Amino acid sequence: MKLQPAPTLQLKDVHPGVAPDWWPPAPGWWLVLAVAALLALWLGTWWLRRQRRRRELARYFDQALARAASPLAQVAAISELLRRAARNIDPAADRLQGEAWLAFLDAGMKPPAFQHRPGALLVDGAFRPAVDPAAVDALRVVARRRYLQWMRRA
Repeated sequence: MKLQPAPTLQLKDVHPGVAPDWWPPAPGWWLVLAVAALLALWLGTWWLRRQRRRRELARYFDQALARAASPLAQVAAISELLRRAARNIDPAADRLQGEAWLAFLDAGMKPPAFQHRPGALLVDGAFRPAVDPAAVDALRVVARRRYLQWMRRA
């Protein structure tokens, strides 16, 4: 018995199908786009509120000092504002006195600005007969920075 060769199959060339269009995207991509849009909206709203709060805090600090009639009153107003802000960090901080108060104000500041710098005026500046307006201006700069840092945490 003789084997006969197997018949050869005639195959046609394989043609790839048409690639899908990029538009409209698949349903999963719509979901990804919606989540990304909601996240961007939430982040934008959060950032705008944060900026508004910073401006309001800065305006409040500046207005409180503008209401103070003299440099002595400005030192007292700065002290009051810093003590209010300190309660956000430590509820007992507003009762600190002297060097302990200045050390608390300096905690975490680079460079320290209260113990041996313009901030030292807070210890007795409100009780002096006269205060140098330039010293009050230097105190205002460092106190405003510290006030805004602490109030942002609230």
